[in-house]
Amino acid sequence: MIDVDGYRLNVGIILCNQDNKLLWARRVGQDAWQFPQGGIMQGEAPKEALLRELHEEVGLTEKDISLLGTTQNWLRYDLPERLIRHGSKPLCIGQKQIWYLLRFETHEDNINLERSDKPEFDDWSWVDYWHPLKEVVDFKYEVYEAALSELAPLLFGDDKTQTSIKNKA
Repeated sequence: MIDVDGYRLNVGIILCNQDNKLLWARRVGQDAWQFPQGGIMQGEAPKEALLRELHEEVGLTEKDISLLGTTQNWLRYDLPERLIRHGSKPLCIGQKQIWYLLRFETHEDNINLERSDKPEFDDWSWVDYWHPLKEVVDFKYEVYEAALSELAPLLFGDDKTQTSIKNKA
């Protein structure tokens, strides 16, 4: 679903384990790592999209997670010119995302990257909270930083050491 400004409505998924490490996934056939994310379909609520994408991309269901929080507003990024499909109607110029912070509540064996017919990821690992800022593609950096910064207090409270770790990322 693309809004009137050309942004595809999307959910971003930050999944943390009991040690507050985050699930970081490698895109199939690429040396590109990211959080799971996916588009919101016509008539679908963001939470419905979250659960669908969580199952499609990493094989988890609602019973495998607990919801810790979401970003308060949509976060947007623009696609680089080379990734814009100018022949598409409506034209998509970027993504508009609500980010969810989830707690992983099950066994790692339940993570299954091959749940869909066309998997998005071929590997995953647990990483430190601010690690994604070191590896995410440039055009997504500001959204990742905003989502992680907004959601960090849900895991760390007002822990100032976590802020200083972010600044070194």
